[in-house]
Amino acid sequence: MNKRLVQLLAASSLALAPSLASATDTAPAAAPAVEQSENQKLFSLFAEDDEANLKRNPLFALFRGDMRYADQFGDYISDAYFEGERKAAEANLAKLDGIDRSKLDETGQIAFDVFKQNQLDTLKGLSKEIMDLTVVRPVNHFSGFHTFYPTFASGQGAAPFKTVADYENNLKRHRQFIPLMDASIERFRQGMKSGVFETKLTITNVIDQLNTQLAQKTEDSPYYGPVKKFPADFSEADKARLTAEYRDIVEKGLYPANQRLRDFLRDEYLPLAREGVGLMHMKGGDKLYQYMVEQTTTLPLKAADIHQLGLSEVDRIKKGMEDIKNEVGFKGSLQDFFEHLRTDPKFKKESREALTQGYYDIGKQVDAVIGSQFNHLPKAPLEIKPYEEFREKYEAGGSYQQGTPDGSRPGTFYFNAYDLPSRTTSGMTTLYLHEGAPGHHFQISLAQENAKLPAFMRFGGNTAYVEGWALYAETLGYDMGLFKDPYQRFGTLSDEMLRAMRLVVDTGLHSKGWTRDQAIEYMLANSDMGRTDATAEVERYIAIPSQALAYKIGALTIQKLKAKAQKELGAKFDVREFHNQVLNTGALPLAVLEKKIDGWIASQK
Repeated sequence: MNKRLVQLLAASSLALAPSLASATDTAPAAAPAVEQSENQKLFSLFAEDDEANLKRNPLFALFRGDMRYADQFGDYISDAYFEGERKAAEANLAKLDGIDRSKLDETGQIAFDVFKQNQLDTLKGLSKEIMDLTVVRPVNHFSGFHTFYPTFASGQGAAPFKTVADYENNLKRHRQFIPLMDASIERFRQGMKSGVFETKLTITNVIDQLNTQLAQKTEDSPYYGPVKKFPADFSEADKARLTAEYRDIVEKGLYPANQRLRDFLRDEYLPLAREGVGLMHMKGGDKLYQYMVEQTTTLPLKAADIHQLGLSEVDRIKKGMEDIKNEVGFKGSLQDFFEHLRTDPKFKKESREALTQGYYDIGKQVDAVIGSQFNHLPKAPLEIKPYEEFREKYEAGGSYQQGTPDGSRPGTFYFNAYDLPSRTTSGMTTLYLHEGAPGHHFQISLAQENAKLPAFMRFGGNTAYVEGWALYAETLGYDMGLFKDPYQRFGTLSDEMLRAMRLVVDTGLHSKGWTRDQAIEYMLANSDMGRTDATAEVERYIAIPSQALAYKIGALTIQKLKAKAQKELGAKFDVREFHNQVLNTGALPLAVLEKKIDGWIASQK
C-alpha cells in the first residue's frame, strides 16, 4: 500500500498533516517581482501536484471533504498505480530544478526543501529493492484495507451519507474495493514465489479479523450501517431500493471477497508464512529495516544506537516511578506496585459508559487551562468515543482520526474499551493529551485549517514530528496542573516508559532477534501495563516495524529545542509563541524543524 496513504488511513496514528511557517496569520509583504515570480512558480507546482495526487488517490479527497472524486475508491496496489506515483515524483523533481531556491522567501524555501525531500523519499520507497519487500505483503492485522474500509464505509467514518448520491457513491466504491481484495491475494502470491513472507502471527491475526467480520449477520455488518440511518428527507422508494442494493453487495460482493482472502491466507499462505517475527528473519529484512528507521525518524540513525538510547531512557524513567511509589507510601517493590496498579479495582472503570464519561471529564479540565500554553486553538471540534467492537481487539489504546478542514466533520479521539478489566485509569489524562488536545487534534487541525499553506504541507506529514509532538504534548500536563494526583503523574511516566520501551523492543525484535514472548515479558517487567495491552503493543511493532520509534525520537527533539529556547531567551521566552512556532511549520523533518527554531531564537534576541 502507498506509504502516504497508509499514513493517512492507519489507525494509530493516523492521518497526518504538516503546515508551514510564516504566512500563518498575516499576508506576506509585497516581494520584488522576480522573487514573487519564483514563489508563484513554486506554489503553482504544489497546486498542480495536489490536484493530480487527488485524482490518483481519491480517498485523500474524501478525507478532506472534497467530493469531486467521491464515486471512486482508487487503485493503490497495481503496477500501473505505482508507476504513476513514480512518474509524478520524477516530474515534480524536474520542475523543482527550474525554480531558483535562492529567490524564494523564507516560507518558500522551507516548502521547497520539504517538497523535494518528499519526492526523493517517494522514489526511494518505490525502488525495486524496497518494493520487492513491501508490495508483496499488502495486508497485516495493523495495516490493511480489510479493517480500514468497514469503518470508512459504515456511516460513522469519513465517508459522508447525507444525500442519495452519497449512498450511491458508496456502492460504486464497494464495487472497486472488491477487486482490490483479490489483487491483494495476487500480491501475496508474488511474495510466495520470491520467498518474501509475512509472519505466521500477523497472518493468523488477519484471518481472525476476517472471521469476525464474516460471522456478522448482514444487518450487523458495518457495511450495512448506512441503511439503518437514512436521512429523513429520503423517499420511501429510495430507501427500499438502496436497502436492497446494500444487502445485495454485502452478501454477494463484499463478504465473498473477504472469504476469498480469508480462505487463501488460511489454506495456502499461512502454512508457508515465516516463524520469526522480526524483519531480520525475512529475506532482505535487514536492508528494509534500516530504510524504515530512517524514513520514520527522518534522521540517519542506526538500530543499535536507538536500542541503547531506549535502555538509558528506561532506567531514567524507572527512577521517577520509584519516587512516586515512595510518595504514595506503597510498601513493596516497583514490580509489586505495577501489579497493584494493574489489579486494584480503584484503578478500573466499571463500564464502557463510565470510561467514556471519564474522558469527557478530562476534556473539560484541559479546555479550562489550555490557554496558558497556546494562543492559537483549532476551530474544529473534538469528538470522544470508543472503538467499534468489531475492530477494538487489535487496536492500540487510543488513536485520532482527523476531521475536515472546514470543521463539518470533527476530529475524533478513539479510546479502547476492549477487555475492560485490563484497562487502568492512571493513564487516561495522558492518553487524552496525546490523541486529543493538545496532541494530534491541535497539530493536525491547525495545519489543515491554514489555507495559506500548500496542500502537501496541510495534509501530508512525517511520523517523527507528528508522534513526537503528541508525546511532547503529554508533558504539558505538568505545566497545566493536570498531574497533581500522583497516580495520574505515574500514568504519564508509564506512557513515557512505553515510548522508551518501544526503542528497545522494536529494535530488539527486528535487529536483535527478540521473540514475541521475550518482548512482552520485557514490557511487563518495566511497566504497569496489563498483558493484553503489552501483547497488542508487541504485535503492533511486529506488524509495522520502526513506526514506534518515532514517538520518543521526535519528543526528545522538541524538548531539546524548548530547553535551548528557554536558556537563550530567558525572560523573553513565551511558551505560547514557542508552541506556535513549532506548530505553524507543521510536520517538518526534524532537522528542518531544528533549523527553523534556531532561526526563531536568533530573531527574538
